[in-house]
Amino acid sequence: MTRVLIIEDNLEILENTVEILELEGYATITASNGLEGIQQAQQHLPDIILCDIMMPEADGYEVLRTLKSDPETANIPFIYLTASVERKEVQAGFDMGAKGYIRKPFDSEELFKTIEDCVKH
Repeated sequence: MTRVLIIEDNLEILENTVEILELEGYATITASNGLEGIQQAQQHLPDIILCDIMMPEADGYEVLRTLKSDPETANIPFIYLTASVERKEVQAGFDMGAKGYIRKPFDSEELFKTIEDCVKH
């Protein structure tokens, strides 16, 4: 079973994403801010990480930078899940090593496809 870490500070979006993924057969781990997300990633070593960008404690860029610098978490596929549509932000995420970028609100099929594409590669 694929384990997905979801790092999202909006409780409603977090709960909805968990429900969508669990109904599809994914196991989920959650974090409500960037610092907690880093700790959860290091503790549980999920198969993939979905992460918002604008969050308290540590933003999504800091989360990705920290996880990429840790040999234990460096190769976990990382997908940004964010409302931001700024092209420079998207490019900055990819330049840092993100494997995907999903804009909120998202379609569940887009979410599943992006996760599967990242897990396969």
